[in-house]
Amino acid sequence: MLKQKHRLMTQTRLYFTTGKIEADRIFAALETAFEDEGLPIAILEVDEDRDIQEVSLYADGDVDAVEARVEEILAGLALSRPIAREPVPDIDWVTRSLEGLKPVRAGRFFVHGAHDRRKRHSGELAIEIEAGLAFGTGHHGTTAGCLEMLEQVVRRERPLNALDLGTGSAVLAIALAKLAHIPVLATDIDPVATKVAAANARLNHVKALVETVTAPGFHHPIFAARGPFDLIVANILARPLMRLAPEMARYIALGGSIVLSGILDRQRDAVISAYVGQQFRHVRTLHREGWVTIHLKR
Repeated sequence: MLKQKHRLMTQTRLYFTTGKIEADRIFAALETAFEDEGLPIAILEVDEDRDIQEVSLYADGDVDAVEARVEEILAGLALSRPIAREPVPDIDWVTRSLEGLKPVRAGRFFVHGAHDRRKRHSGELAIEIEAGLAFGTGHHGTTAGCLEMLEQVVRRERPLNALDLGTGSAVLAIALAKLAHIPVLATDIDPVATKVAAANARLNHVKALVETVTAPGFHHPIFAARGPFDLIVANILARPLMRLAPEMARYIALGGSIVLSGILDRQRDAVISAYVGQQFRHVRTLHREGWVTIHLKR
């Protein structure tokens, strides 16, 4: 599980071990606490049989202050753990944290690395993502939840064009292209992410359907040119999703659907309220690993 974009720098890894249930709770709490700093956080399965998970946070700057905050968060969860340190100069933490991650199945989708190609099942829609180019790989509950929800929405509504806002590694855009065979606009604020998204679209043979563009929010002429969209998916975070509600209403087609994720269970009602205020109605919420994926219609 991982929630950050590719970055390469001198850092200190703060890490500790715990069980899976506790690791998921801690991951969610750390992600919320360090959202503004954008510090990479990862969970690596050390021993499945003994339920040992290693939680890592990669800090730069004042490491002592970061460690103190982590200790405070753990204490607040009544899950205090001894925290170890490891210097990681100039390491590609994304590749490191994804080493050993297993492929993930969500609905008909199978998200995997090159080494797991043989594990595909007949009838699955396989999405291949390389560890070094991964963000939103399907291992995180938000991406897996989106994949499940998108399969249901596409089957019922047959959209003709779609937008993946905040695409990351383009897993969701690739999924839509493979499932619905429709044009998908995939945008991200990070130019590195859009390059990764384009590479992954080529790797999965859907480059003709997936257009990748660097754009913050909806501030780019491509949205007016390609919209309105029958389907918009955005796996970002709760607060920016709430701020984007008016523009989502502007760019969604009448009767179109939006699928939102990156939302903790406790943030669900606030996000839904922001969209109800823009004349959306709530259709369904999917709960997975402490996160929710929300389907709304205009």
